[in-house]
Amino acid sequence: MPKNPVPPIISHLKSLRLAKGLTQTRLARRIGVQRQAIYDMESGRYLPNTAVALRLAVILDCRVEDIFTLDAPSQAPPMTLIGQGAPDRDTRLALARVRGKLVGFPLIGKNDFRENMLPADGLLIKKSGRLRLLQPEATLEHKALLMGCDPAFEILGAHVGRSRGASSLLCRFASSQRALESLANGHTHIAGTHLHSAGKTEANVALARRILGDFRGMVIGFAQFEEGLMVAPGNPLKIRGVSDLARPEVRLVNREPGAALRSLLEDRLAREHIPAEAVHGFGDLVASHSEGAQRVLYGTADAAMGLRVVASVYGLDFIDIATVRCDLVIPGDLVEHPAVRVLLDILQSRTFREELDHLPGYDTSDTGKVIVRQ
Repeated sequence: MPKNPVPPIISHLKSLRLAKGLTQTRLARRIGVQRQAIYDMESGRYLPNTAVALRLAVILDCRVEDIFTLDAPSQAPPMTLIGQGAPDRDTRLALARVRGKLVGFPLIGKNDFRENMLPADGLLIKKSGRLRLLQPEATLEHKALLMGCDPAFEILGAHVGRSRGASSLLCRFASSQRALESLANGHTHIAGTHLHSAGKTEANVALARRILGDFRGMVIGFAQFEEGLMVAPGNPLKIRGVSDLARPEVRLVNREPGAALRSLLEDRLAREHIPAEAVHGFGDLVASHSEGAQRVLYGTADAAMGLRVVASVYGLDFIDIATVRCDLVIPGDLVEHPAVRVLLDILQSRTFREELDHLPGYDTSDTGKVIVRQ
């Protein structure tokens, strides 16, 4: 027996074929083999000769080594881990490549579970510190990363995934400020922001310029939606607006500094001449719309800032405060990214707008509108 046996060859043909929207039969016809041969290659029972492998690479628009790889440890590509330090165990990751650099998001705790488990792109092995990809590295070239806190971003991601070709969109939750800071640090392709505008000032554009400095790119409208207070079903405390948050029996849960909803609340309290210390729970923070809704739903808070659509999902009553536009901020050098191009086309599509229009509190009159291009 040889001292260093050759490791088995892993086939990534199925995922690459599906990303191109090809059936086994159609792919077989294009390269001149039987459908059974495609099935056997995908299951690892059969390795093609050089001519067939090269034809596959041409049709799938990748390299042969992207289709068939050795199942052997390899040097982990450089990666920036977002959101925490080195994990204390093997960790499933969501991955994206931004300007040639790999960024990874640990799928741990609430980041791993909604109502089902989220699929991983790779594994970070604690013992070796190595990254093991669970899909061909070539697929990352067609994936864009969008950071922001509009729950409808997942719908946009689904539409990108349904489009022809290999493009996909990874959506990660982040406040407006944190999303733009990630964009400034080169950790995302797109940032979503939804600050409310005062007067003629475009708050989203102003924040982008403040964080990104000499910004060159585009700000494009995603959707308008209603923001306000989420309260218990039936509104038992008869909360009518932010002025009622100063009542001693009302318990608020707030968002962190830099969150758009926090800024909206502070603005409305200032208009009512209500100091923050007069609001019970002003310093009691949650990190997302859903966490605030759950606190209200389970009775540990009486009010939380949120979106009408989130209140509707959790069966809560909603007090409208403002209609706010959510924008997407895209640097100029990333506009031609394959998935970003698909995303921009989808924003103009009737099908996508119709779906957004059916969400409670959403309006698509500015969807796809270029707010700033520079």
